[in-house]
Amino acid sequence: MYYISLHNMRFHSHIGVLPEEKVVGQNIQIDLKVKVDADPTDDDLKSTVSYADFYPTIAKVIDNNQVDLVETLAQTVIATIKNIDSRIMTVNVRIRKQGTPIDGVLDDVEIEMEH
Repeated sequence: MYYISLHNMRFHSHIGVLPEEKVVGQNIQIDLKVKVDADPTDDDLKSTVSYADFYPTIAKVIDNNQVDLVETLAQTVIATIKNIDSRIMTVNVRIRKQGTPIDGVLDDVEIEMEH
């Protein structure tokens, strides 16, 4: 077993409870860590999981979902990534939502979820 990680993927989303979040949207950053049960000793892509599939899969999830909660988005990302290949054992996703309507000085809000 081994891990595949993608760091700081960037997207524009329309996630949020407030109406202006749905209209204007915000930037999000996503880190993904996938545990794979494979043994790619033959230098053949078929013997592993292609990490090239992860970014476009997540982009499609974001484009197709205007959910209220970032937690819901995380759950959807995890389920969708796990469906790519049966050798994917666990998926850990961290989502940072920037430009949140919080009265204070901060860079972002982050949630982390694993399944």
